[in-house]
Amino acid sequence: MKLKNNVSKLVLITVITSFFLACSLTKRVDDDERLLMENILLVNGKKETNENITQQIYQQPNSNILGYRLRLQMYNMAKVNPDSTYQAWLDRHPKNERFLTNFLSAKQVDRLGTSFFVSGLGRTLKNLGEAPVIYDNERTKKSAIRLKNHYFNQGYFNTKVSYALDSLKTKKITAKYTVNTDKPYYYDSIATIIQSQELDTLFAKNKRAALIKKGDQYNSKKLDEERDRITTYFRNNGAYDFQKTYITYEIDTLQNNYTANIVLNIDNKNIKEGDTLRAEPFKLYKISQVNVFTSNTSSTETSITDSVQYKNINIYSKGPLSYKPKTLKNAIFIDKDGYFSDMRRLITSRSLSNLKVFNYPTIEYIPDSRDSLGKSLIANITLNPKKRFTFNPSIDLNHSNIQDFGIEGNIGFVFRNLFKGAEILDIGFRGNIGSSASKYRNDQNTFFDILEYGADIKLTFPRFLFFSNQIDKIIDRTSFPNTALSIGFFNQQNIGLDKQNLTGVFNYSWSYKRRNTISLDVFNLQFVRNMNPGNYFKVYRSSYNTLNTISDNVTTNPSYLDENGNLTIADGGADAFISDVLAGNTNANANQYNSVRSISERKQRLTENNLILASNIVYTYSNRFNIKDQEFFIFKTKIESAGNLLNAIAKSSTDNYDVTGKKRTVLDVAYSQYFKGELDFIKYFDLGNKNVLALRAFGGIAIPFGNSNYIPFSRSYFAGGSNDNRAWQSYRLGPGRSGGINDFNEANMKLAFNVEYRFNVSGPWNMAIFADAGNIWNTLDNETDERMTFNGLKSLQDIALGTGLGIRYDFSFFVIRCDLGFKTYNPANEKDRQWFKEWNLSKTVLNVGINYPF
Repeated sequence: MKLKNNVSKLVLITVITSFFLACSLTKRVDDDERLLMENILLVNGKKETNENITQQIYQQPNSNILGYRLRLQMYNMAKVNPDSTYQAWLDRHPKNERFLTNFLSAKQVDRLGTSFFVSGLGRTLKNLGEAPVIYDNERTKKSAIRLKNHYFNQGYFNTKVSYALDSLKTKKITAKYTVNTDKPYYYDSIATIIQSQELDTLFAKNKRAALIKKGDQYNSKKLDEERDRITTYFRNNGAYDFQKTYITYEIDTLQNNYTANIVLNIDNKNIKEGDTLRAEPFKLYKISQVNVFTSNTSSTETSITDSVQYKNINIYSKGPLSYKPKTLKNAIFIDKDGYFSDMRRLITSRSLSNLKVFNYPTIEYIPDSRDSLGKSLIANITLNPKKRFTFNPSIDLNHSNIQDFGIEGNIGFVFRNLFKGAEILDIGFRGNIGSSASKYRNDQNTFFDILEYGADIKLTFPRFLFFSNQIDKIIDRTSFPNTALSIGFFNQQNIGLDKQNLTGVFNYSWSYKRRNTISLDVFNLQFVRNMNPGNYFKVYRSSYNTLNTISDNVTTNPSYLDENGNLTIADGGADAFISDVLAGNTNANANQYNSVRSISERKQRLTENNLILASNIVYTYSNRFNIKDQEFFIFKTKIESAGNLLNAIAKSSTDNYDVTGKKRTVLDVAYSQYFKGELDFIKYFDLGNKNVLALRAFGGIAIPFGNSNYIPFSRSYFAGGSNDNRAWQSYRLGPGRSGGINDFNEANMKLAFNVEYRFNVSGPWNMAIFADAGNIWNTLDNETDERMTFNGLKSLQDIALGTGLGIRYDFSFFVIRCDLGFKTYNPANEKDRQWFKEWNLSKTVLNVGINYPF
């Protein structure tokens, strides 16, 4: 049977491959046309493949995937005029036309020719496909000129470009470009002529920062960047009306010794008076007055009824002022008596927007008519407040391995400018009713037997609370500091172990130099209470099944079993059996004893209440310029420590141990103590033509100590899922080579490596080929099973590998993706079955997600 299936697959692949290969690339190319197959670019005798240079050629061959021109073939498969073919069919079959006309109507029969049933497939193939690139000699000539200009701008002034054509194959052509650059030119001398005295003095102060220096190779892009640098420097130091166009260059290469003399000219300002222009030296402007208009008012409106002056800024309001002057002042970086600065305007705009109580502000400068020298500006800042209160309801349908169907509702309230200091209060309520899966169901008579509900409250301040004087000395206002205080409560009924979850966070966050962000949880409190630990074996069925199998093979008290010979859960048979095995009251062998002990320890860990009081800091660096940037990297690291403060409190008493007498408690709950560290690195390579290579590496470890010998479930790691190793479902990979024997597999150490090649198919449609590697392990905790533990470098052979492909649709503001993951290397299998034995459709994992996995 297996051989038969393999033969069928081979035949199918052969037929499909033969079909595509049989389609001629030149099917849609006329006899007097040539399909452009390849551009060959030789620069100084060597083949050039740098995309920045090859893209200077206007005509590019049809795209290919691993050498195969899939999109061209798709285009060729489409009918040229499907509506004409349809009409010809009607003409050949008049009876069919009469029948359709009587059954539908003449108008509908005509429309049928443009319907999806007749021409839809052809339109789809054309839209997804790519029309043949027909060689154009005029564009080739322009490409040669463009190549020459490209090298000229690099300093190769004597560049010569020629091209030749190879059209030996029918209807196909290859264009070959030959470039000889000769030697480049270098700067021999650089002189400056600045007409305005104030600009000349200012330029001299920053001359060492120049981007062009004597001895550098000529580069027109560098010259333009120098113009940008000078313009930015001038406009950040008072030159309000200066523009880049006032900077020009004179280049002298008459010496003909591959050197160029550069003269940088900065002209005076041109002022138009009627039909004539006159030149006037530039001035450096200072700010004479800073006005802030709240309530979206302006200085010309008579409705302004309230105003206040605070630390050199004037604040105006229509009606009573709704904002503390200090809050507005702290967000404004335009200083009275300071020089005009584009940078300060930008930072002020970002800072005011970052308060999240205003829409994007308007900042304008007008000359101050009171200054006889004409060197003063008035800065007017107009604010457009957001609604003080907003209400955000939502409803979703959900599904999980525990819940067959659920309806989730969320209600959010946002209160802005709560205490007139741009504080924001977020209050959210959430609830869910659901129908549990049959194997977890207790009540067979009620469809919606699951209930979840919770609430969250978060108060955000646009500044540092507490110790602000000390912190402000270290972190300045341009870092946009925030303080967030939040608490949350969540309750579950008839789902899992019926958890109650209480959280509280005191967080500082700030950024600097735009690319660096830091988040500091001074306190991160979590209390988890399991209200129904007796339901453990109904939820974690794999543990129960293993325990049941062992009970079948050892002497077991009959009172522990039901009428089917299975260990009872509600009546405590399973728990009693565990106690007997661990007490030595059965004939279990060593392996069976260890398995039962492992089940008991896992049950204790997952059913006990957790008290976690942690502090953590997260540092993130990203050099991504904007959302469209596809050449960047992100580095993120996290350090967390838990339980030290609670441990100090607990040690003040001597009678605060749990029932085992081994763990200290606070408020009768054993607290967790651990140290956690994580590193996360993401790198994108822009390969051009909407092709991107994305890499990710992650490593994390949580080490228990003191009052703990394992990590709480909520702070552990898991593997698998749509954002991890896509060949395994969430929580189904690991630990180590154990094979995911538990229902929810987690551990305290994780390694993950991902690589993904993304490419465009057509328009918003994209595809990806990916490989995901990684696993989780237990280490430095109470786990003793060698299959699950990390034992040095030899455990790296437990890293699982998944490969696959995916298709994505880009909506611009988000991406929907479907990824198929194949288990390529499964460390849980026997040695001879680890590679490619599960690389088939029956073992495929389908992942549906929003946005990219990393």
